Amino acid sequence: MMNRFENFTTAFVQQIGKKEGPVSPVMINSASFGYGDSETGEGIFEGSVKKPLYARVGNPTSGQLEQILASMDGGIGAVAAASGMGATAMATLSLLKSGDHIISIGGLFGGTYSYFTETLSRFGISTSFFDVDELEAIEGAIRDATKIIFLESVGNPNMRLPDIKAIAEIAGTHGVVLIVDNTITPLSIAPLALGADIVVYSTTKIITGNASSLGGAVVFRPICEGDDKFKGERYGDVHPFIKKMGPMALIANAKKRALRDFGMSANGFGSYLTLLGLETLPLRMDRVVSSVEKVANALYEAGFVINHPSLSTHPHHERYRTQFGKGCGTLLTIDMGSKERAFEFLNRSALVTITANIGDSRTLGLHMASTIYRDFDESTREFLGITPGLIRISIGLENPDDIINDFITARG
Repeated sequence: MMNRFENFTTAFVQQIGKKEGPVSPVMINSASFGYGDSETGEGIFEGSVKKPLYARVGNPTSGQLEQILASMDGGIGAVAAASGMGATAMATLSLLKSGDHIISIGGLFGGTYSYFTETLSRFGISTSFFDVDELEAIEGAIRDATKIIFLESVGNPNMRLPDIKAIAEIAGTHGVVLIVDNTITPLSIAPLALGADIVVYSTTKIITGNASSLGGAVVFRPICEGDDKFKGERYGDVHPFIKKMGPMALIANAKKRALRDFGMSANGFGSYLTLLGLETLPLRMDRVVSSVEKVANALYEAGFVINHPSLSTHPHHERYRTQFGKGCGTLLTIDMGSKERAFEFLNRSALVTITANIGDSRTLGLHMASTIYRDFDESTREFLGITPGLIRISIGLENPDDIINDFITARG
């Protein structure tokens, strides 16, 4: 069977390696860059000279990573960040001000939920939350102050699948920016092709794939003067960037209105490690997607309470089959019924690494209610799908049969 991500394998290897000089990516970790003469320095700051200014707003090694990630998603460009949350903060803060409103859809990573409800709320930015299938309510919640519709390509950890194209159509009709967190499904899902405006990643996860580098990235679609979504007053702050930078306006807006002042910048060494992981992403994604389906179905047959859309019992199984033909990443969840049984299972497993990360070469697991979601109230946990015995599993590169046997043994 051909690798389902075969069309990316040649491009990644060829773009990351070099034919002449150093074959491995060149790691530039300098914090500052000499301009040579004052005229060049003026041109760099003015934007007419395309040379490094200062590492807080760009690094040559990160620039190579940005170019490849933008190509991967069909974007006009990307900006690397220090972490996935840094990427989310950059994408959102570059568009928001006090009094603005966000619509957030579906299951949500705990850090993102806290960012919306605790941090942004302190600055007068409100968020409304909806399930992925509440399309009428989502559309009805849009108001003049609504600047962003935000969703995850796969609910983490509730494993619900959004109809991204339908939500993009709602966002387009009302002239609202759609941001998709595609961390779990790089290569599998192409949010920009489905109508999204901005894509965010935690590259720490499957893109790097080995827990060696904390990082994030934001990928942008091109816009131009007169773009229907940006021509009105809702995004008046972006208009100067459209006039000056044309299709690159969202990138310039993100760098000047977020990256420059908040400093969620990637570093050269982190980007170098991410590039090394990116070379093998298509191979690892194909392996993991196959393994997740096999493990989910085998454990379901063995009597585990499994949540994964490949199962016919999942409410979004048909959507998985028709819209997620290349899989939905590394995750599945197991509900052991109680915290005590969840702890016993995780502690007995010989293969699971207990950690808050996902998308690693190793199989990872974590009890949700006692860790990431421990400070959330009961109603919030219920909305996000966090039950007392819920374990999030991120399947790794091990033999799936070994994972299945280990889990059955660990259950006792």
